[in-house]
Amino acid sequence: MDFTGITEMKYNNLILASASPRRKELLSLICEDFNIIPSNAEEIVPDSISVDKYCEYLALLKANDISVNFKDSLIIGADTAVVIDGIILGKPNNREEAFRMLRLLSGKTHYVYTGCALVCGEKHISFTVRTDVTFYDLTDNEIEEYIDTNDPFDKAGGYGIQTKGAVLVKEIKGDYFNVVGLPIARLKRELSNFK
Repeated sequence: MDFTGITEMKYNNLILASASPRRKELLSLICEDFNIIPSNAEEIVPDSISVDKYCEYLALLKANDISVNFKDSLIIGADTAVVIDGIILGKPNNREEAFRMLRLLSGKTHYVYTGCALVCGEKHISFTVRTDVTFYDLTDNEIEEYIDTNDPFDKAGGYGIQTKGAVLVKEIKGDYFNVVGLPIARLKRELSNFK
């Protein structure tokens, strides 16, 4: 595989349409030079979109939102969601929501979906990567202690596998970086093939 800079391709600019510091850090592992312009698109998903395509839809929405003003740039949009029993868990707004989410995830396997979209002018592709994550059985005290760290509040599903939430996780099947927020191995390949 060619590991020369992605931005040496025909694109004048590479833009990540996300304010996530985790996505910025992960993208820097495969691209040396890119800009960050977070999307302000209203994240409304039609009821007809299936749970497994929910994030891909939002990723394309975000990338298209930025692409309108940067037609010659390659825009990367991404969105991550935690799904259990067909329920999409977003970021908890408060302590009570975080507790409910973590109680729901305790002792079970859930799915983490990250949808990615690449947009340049009229051309676009999108894809979804799924990772299965299993939690240990958690006591109420363990959940409360984790919430006390303030780690849950800016993360889908109320936990960060790359931070203190790592102690909640018993097993994963699939791409670890997908759970963090960007499946960089797949993304690198899609970027290389995006002509």
